[in-house]
Amino acid sequence: MKKKIWIVVAALVVIVCGYCWTTYNSLVKLGQGVETAWANVETQYQRRSDLVPNLVSTVKGYAKHEQETLAQVIAARSKTMSGGADVQEFSAAQEQLSTALGRLIALAESYPDLKANTNFLELQAQLEGTENRVAVARKNYNDIVKVYNIKIATFPSNLIAKTFSFEKKQLFTATTEGAEKAPVVQF
Repeated sequence: MKKKIWIVVAALVVIVCGYCWTTYNSLVKLGQGVETAWANVETQYQRRSDLVPNLVSTVKGYAKHEQETLAQVIAARSKTMSGGADVQEFSAAQEQLSTALGRLIALAESYPDLKANTNFLELQAQLEGTENRVAVARKNYNDIVKVYNIKIATFPSNLIAKTFSFEKKQLFTATTEGAEKAPVVQF
């Protein structure tokens, strides 16, 4: 009888250890997935940031007296390049750049020659594509953060998460009022 109890106890220990092992590894994989998804978001924002100086240079040639708008775009870009301590700070800096870029693109309405300039049109198309990539990268990031956060919050995996100090990750959210709407630009 004692032998059967030891076998049952040993089997339970193996099952519990196996569960802990696989749960820990899945949390590590999800955590790495979150980091990778965030890196993809930053990559798309970097791509956008790299396009901004070219766009500003193109517009400068046509809109020399629009220095305030150009200065705002440059300042917003600089702020995004310095990064943020967390997702919300980063998001706020990117939203400021989005707003400034919206104003810059809208400025083109006043300059018919600029609207016809192939460099401007190409840069505008590049920015449009980049904005779409940013949206996809943010969605992918939020999707994996959701899975990760659910995993560390639900029983019994939350016991493993607490034991090994897995912490909840921040979702990427709009931080300014009206940021859920893209700037309207009409030509």
